[in-house]
Amino acid sequence: MSEVKISAAEVNKLRKATGAGMMDCKKALVEAKGDFDAAIDVLRKKGQKVAEKRADRESSEGAAAIKINDNNTVGVAIVLGCETDFVGKNENFLALANELAEKAINFDSKEDFLASDFGGMTVSEKLVEQTGVIGEKLEINAFEKLEAPYVGSYVHINKIGALVGLSEANEEVAKDVAMQVASMGATSLSYKGFDAEYVANETEARIAVIEKDNEELARLGKTLKNVPQYISMAQLTPEVMAQAEADAKEQLKAEGKPEQIWDKILPGKMERFVSDNTTLDQEQCLLDQKFIKDEKQTVADYVASKNVEVTAFKRVSLG
Repeated sequence: MSEVKISAAEVNKLRKATGAGMMDCKKALVEAKGDFDAAIDVLRKKGQKVAEKRADRESSEGAAAIKINDNNTVGVAIVLGCETDFVGKNENFLALANELAEKAINFDSKEDFLASDFGGMTVSEKLVEQTGVIGEKLEINAFEKLEAPYVGSYVHINKIGALVGLSEANEEVAKDVAMQVASMGATSLSYKGFDAEYVANETEARIAVIEKDNEELARLGKTLKNVPQYISMAQLTPEVMAQAEADAKEQLKAEGKPEQIWDKILPGKMERFVSDNTTLDQEQCLLDQKFIKDEKQTVADYVASKNVEVTAFKRVSLG
């Protein structure tokens, strides 16, 4: 029986629909005896076989992609994962990531997004199909959605994506804060979002690390690190602050400083106390971090100077 003749136009149509290579498309059409839909199934089954073989592979490379709706009130950030940096930088792969983000904005969860339609198949099935086309495991490694009066974003070399919600429209602030989120990796908007048990455990762990470091520094005859009592504003109750002020006054008295100048010295000492005892906030709370464009102020100071508020943020990254 003679082989079914397949035209270049049919091959090109299947290639555009699936992203598969010309030869794979031709073979699929031949196997399907020229039936377009059956050829798609042939490619899909090939993808399933490849996906099964590569199921235990790590998809730690890939691309972050973001889509924001036309009136800047809703944004979604996803990571399309693959196995190698080579594939992650491929133009067709990046185009697929952006196309998926375009669709993802219509869904509130990763599960609903994966089950949604993508050209006659689900998104999950499309990923399996493309696994067969590309030869690497593909999956959605991250899905984050954000709604706010104004949503801005920033994508860093397709590796990190950040969404920021503001109380009102301000493109400059949204981009600046999104860059901050991408660069500094905050996990919480404010210390008020911390769980008390987490703060307590983190305090104990951090103090233990510093004390161990100090043992080595003492052995070497070097200056010891300050051992904080606390690590977050969540711990600095009015009682704690009152005690810190009393301790500062006792220190000034011991140093022989005239009481009439204490009011000039105390604010600086209290500011230093807060700084020394809020290291967790400075690392993980977006608003308490030093602003990357001007480290003399915090992110909170910066947004306040622009008369806007940060309502929320989301961050996705590879790995």
